[in-house]
Amino acid sequence: MNPPPIVRIRGLSKRYGDVSVIEDLDLDIAAGEHLAVIGPSGSGKTTFLRVLMTLERPDSGTIEIEGEDLWLMKRNGALIPANPAHLRRVRAKVGMVFQHFNLFPHMTALRNVTEAPIHVLGLSRAQAAQRGVELLAKVGLEDKLDSYPHQLSGGQKQRVAIARALAMQPKVMLFDEVTSALDPELVGEVLGVLRQIARETEMTMIVVTHLMEFAREIANRVIFFDRGRVREDAPPDEIFTNPSHPRTREFLRAVQLTA
Repeated sequence: MNPPPIVRIRGLSKRYGDVSVIEDLDLDIAAGEHLAVIGPSGSGKTTFLRVLMTLERPDSGTIEIEGEDLWLMKRNGALIPANPAHLRRVRAKVGMVFQHFNLFPHMTALRNVTEAPIHVLGLSRAQAAQRGVELLAKVGLEDKLDSYPHQLSGGQKQRVAIARALAMQPKVMLFDEVTSALDPELVGEVLGVLRQIARETEMTMIVVTHLMEFAREIANRVIFFDRGRVREDAPPDEIFTNPSHPRTREFLRAVQLTA
């Protein structure tokens, strides 16, 4: 028997007014899987990540992380809306790196990485600092511990953001177009860090990206989003070499990556 998925989604829907952004989504993601999410702008990719991170509340459906419902909790045998404590506990299994870094401007790189482990995980300052130094070294920033965000390049800021997310030791990491705000010459250094994480850890990764060659390289599974639905779900070689859905073929032709 296959182990249960680390993320299990059933009937997930999200609307903004009359616009359906995610529509009746069913999706299982295995532990340790590297899932790339591709699709046109406005297709629901980022909203999908934001719902997983509890930054947006779904209109219907369920999300389970390691068998625990994210947005619902059991009380007296019934499922009721999750209270803040339940949300915080289950959400702690998920980390996210955003497009625009979201670093605290008044904190050094090291403090940006250590604050959440101290206040959320209960680590001592010494423990958090040791972990922070190790993670900043891992992303190639051991010489920037005391630098503030305004002293860092965009690529360096994004690497601090990745270290900060890793410091919380999540089971699932979400990456939302993490190179889209960078100058072209800085993209490679961030992609190198993501390759290293994929290669050296067993962390489940969900990567929304517009870089098709990178998606093909890093993922062992790719899903194509369009108008809030998964139109295609396949291994990267299959989806990029011989896509089965007409909309996938049209999209890949538009981004100049076709068979």
